[in-house]
Amino acid sequence: MHPVMKKIQMVDLITQYEKIKPAVDTAIQNVISNAQFINGPDVAAFQSELESYLGVKHVIPCANGTDALQIALMALGLKPGDEVITPSFTYIATTEVMALLGLKPVFVEVDKETFCINPETIKAAITSKTKAIVPVHLYGQAADMDQIMAIADEFGLAVVEDNAQAIGCDYHHQDGRISKTGAIGTIGCTSFFPSKNLGCYGDGGAICTNDDELASKMRMIANHGQSKRYYHDVVGCNSRLDTIQAAVLRIKLRELDDYISARRKAADYYDQYFSSFSQIQTPVRNANSKHVFHQYTLQLEGIDRNELSAYLAEKDIPSMIYYPVPAHRQKMFSAFGSENTNLPVTDWLTERVLSLPIHTELQDEQLEFICSEIKKFIIG
Repeated sequence: MHPVMKKIQMVDLITQYEKIKPAVDTAIQNVISNAQFINGPDVAAFQSELESYLGVKHVIPCANGTDALQIALMALGLKPGDEVITPSFTYIATTEVMALLGLKPVFVEVDKETFCINPETIKAAITSKTKAIVPVHLYGQAADMDQIMAIADEFGLAVVEDNAQAIGCDYHHQDGRISKTGAIGTIGCTSFFPSKNLGCYGDGGAICTNDDELASKMRMIANHGQSKRYYHDVVGCNSRLDTIQAAVLRIKLRELDDYISARRKAADYYDQYFSSFSQIQTPVRNANSKHVFHQYTLQLEGIDRNELSAYLAEKDIPSMIYYPVPAHRQKMFSAFGSENTNLPVTDWLTERVLSLPIHTELQDEQLEFICSEIKKFIIG
């Protein structure tokens, strides 16, 4: 590694913290001093601020992104055996909650260029049991929501956006409107896991909707199924955002657009450097989506991915495979017979994707070092 260069990380949360340290330390100390650890004023304030940022009527903060997805599906009143269409090329939380609720995940293909769910494959998978679509805005890029919403409207289906990797992404509709991802479907779900573009200092999540009735139901479900204390109208769970996490998120929400700009700048550097390498396909930008680069993911052709990853590790350059085993090939879904699902694009991608470090604190010398070492590996 370069003798004076800072250690390269997939995400550098320490340097990010140092830049907002006074505000964060004061906010956390205020929560501790007031001892309002659960449902303190910062939770309500963050909720309101996130509603304004996303342009959505209701935000329901919760404990994590997985809970957000589960509560969303519970609120839709789906019954065991109902089918939910979703991509297999995603983190397991997206589909895990379906199995937990006795629903049947129906895995469909993603677009090879954008990594997001392919709308054409959704229509072919719809049956009389289909009740919802769960698109994933993977790596920070929006799925084709105009097409997805048109299909949902045609067949009377709910749409639950998994927005855990794309908060802050602008989606440009065909009619000229611009929406934030997570605020387009019936319900949007996100995670505030520390490494996310908007991350807290522990676990956290949120659900959003423009539907008053669904919002009321999701608040009840997240709070033991009660709207009035000790009166439980529906079966619920206990899922809330801690006040300390809300206090941190309020500060980081104000920085989010700058964080996204820094990620895009790093992505542009990678794009330019790798533009002449035929063995590397850099991320393709969906024309409708303003990519926020939660991950910067290459597709490798004619390169041994494991050898490259091992070579980079020797140079103290981290890299990650998101995701080596798609959902339809996971043992947990064997009861659904999903391993027999034919998803050649998904399988192709799992063998070729590699994500490089991308975060708000990447320096040009770090980017140059990463790129030059990849060049050395390829060219020799």
